[in-house]
Amino acid sequence: MRPHYQDKVAPCSEACPAGEDIARIEHLVREGALEEAWRRIREENPFPGVCGRVCPHPCESACNRGEFDEPVSINSIERHLADFAWNKGLVASTIATPASGKRVSVVGAGPAGLAAACFLRRLGHEVDLYDAREEAGGMLRYAIPEYRLPREVVAWEVGLVLSEGVRFHPGRRLGQDLAWEELSGFDAVFLALGAWTPSALGVDGQDLSRDGLELLEAVRRGRHPRVEGAVAVIGGGDTAIDVARTVLRLGADPVIYYRRRREDMPALSAEVLEAAEEGIPILTLLAPERIEAGAEGMLRLVLAPMLSVAAEGGGRAQVLPAGAPPVKVDVTAVFTAIGAKPSSGVPNDTVKSSRSEAAGFHIRRLVPGEPGAGRPPVFLGGDLVNDERTVAMAIASGKEAAIAIDAELKGVDLEEIWSAVRVGRKGSVSMNCLAGGDRSLRRNHVVRFEQLNTAYFRYQTREEHRRILSAVRRVRFDEVKKPVPTAWAGREASRCFHCGLCDRCDNCHVFCPDVSVLKNLRDGSRQIDYDHCKGCGVCVTECPGSAMVLDEEPR
Repeated sequence: MRPHYQDKVAPCSEACPAGEDIARIEHLVREGALEEAWRRIREENPFPGVCGRVCPHPCESACNRGEFDEPVSINSIERHLADFAWNKGLVASTIATPASGKRVSVVGAGPAGLAAACFLRRLGHEVDLYDAREEAGGMLRYAIPEYRLPREVVAWEVGLVLSEGVRFHPGRRLGQDLAWEELSGFDAVFLALGAWTPSALGVDGQDLSRDGLELLEAVRRGRHPRVEGAVAVIGGGDTAIDVARTVLRLGADPVIYYRRRREDMPALSAEVLEAAEEGIPILTLLAPERIEAGAEGMLRLVLAPMLSVAAEGGGRAQVLPAGAPPVKVDVTAVFTAIGAKPSSGVPNDTVKSSRSEAAGFHIRRLVPGEPGAGRPPVFLGGDLVNDERTVAMAIASGKEAAIAIDAELKGVDLEEIWSAVRVGRKGSVSMNCLAGGDRSLRRNHVVRFEQLNTAYFRYQTREEHRRILSAVRRVRFDEVKKPVPTAWAGREASRCFHCGLCDRCDNCHVFCPDVSVLKNLRDGSRQIDYDHCKGCGVCVTECPGSAMVLDEEPR
């Protein structure tokens, strides 16, 4: 038996839709190499400042440290790296890929379109980016409130993408200012149109309600509509929470009404908690039945009490009318935030998966024969095809589109590429792997908690991200989460197990009974002298992060 070093995949990287190399990033932060860590993130994700603020961070839910004490605060460290780069005035790396001579159009300058444009440029293609609005950013710039995502952060990171050579064309809406005929002159097209058309409430008097997204955009543009008195917000997602917290800051008294239970709310748990801290009531199991015009400009919202019923075979609980008398509330305004759909004119029934949906990829391709299909190839992503509408998922969709389009233009088998760039088994992909970087040398095996040697770790409390006082938050749009100090980020990064990666802890060298593990004092690398190694496997057993394996000697 022969021991050898073999890097693997950390579960946080597998869970990250953008496929960031999180274990390596945490190691760099611990060592104080902040610029290198920031560039390591941007290799896979152009928006660490955005994601460090609004990402639902599924990486933390997958963190092996969570089975030991508490998960690492990966999201806060990511934000710190972005703030560090911003304060230092760091710029995007120079593109070294030779020009391909191919032109790609990307329609929609939200996170999916921007990510696709960014990665396509890095792959050597010319990119023209179109958007209906006057500035790039999509929901990042026009929907997410200032107290969660400052506009300066969006402007800076979008500017970095455009600085890499992406040509941006504002005020061009598909089907109006941008015709399919114009797109036919490109070698490939990627549609990443956002979901801006609100879903109908579906009750009598729904015309009396106001669109929550419209309010968020107005405030984001610097206009503060007059909202006062008691206000009802219908919905349980992030948009509903954002609308309620925005209305509160405008001087009104919002109440959120949700038809299911609180634990069923799709909104981020942290956002729900912060809304509760700000004193916003969340009333559940109440479904809107109708809206009536009242006296002196008031509205009467009639809500039907609901009953939660467990679904057969598990899954999300169902709700049914409870049969109780309706609840009536008088309000000055009713804002709806129950979801939105793209207004693209490209129906979902004209698309098919570019690969098995079970594989977890987040792009589709137009079926040949439909409008816009055929030549050039047209791919769809972002909100057009994904039900999970998070920034991280949009970035994942844009990255996959860039890889698929690059393969199409080069005539390469896409199936082979997918297997080579996958990070684990949940659908994340890596640009580093596509380029043949160090991650491509890793075994695509996800390290689980039971494969770690936790004897070498000590219990250490997670440091939570600090927030400004709730009393201040109620009246101002200042960013809620405070900046992360460098020392705080370093301490938190030191909690990372660095699953699957060599931590240079020297256990292999110290415990080897045959002195067969040799250290290179110049670069810190290690190698095994197989002339003296007897294959006892002590080094593999004592490796804290499962960065070594014991295999049978090849014959």
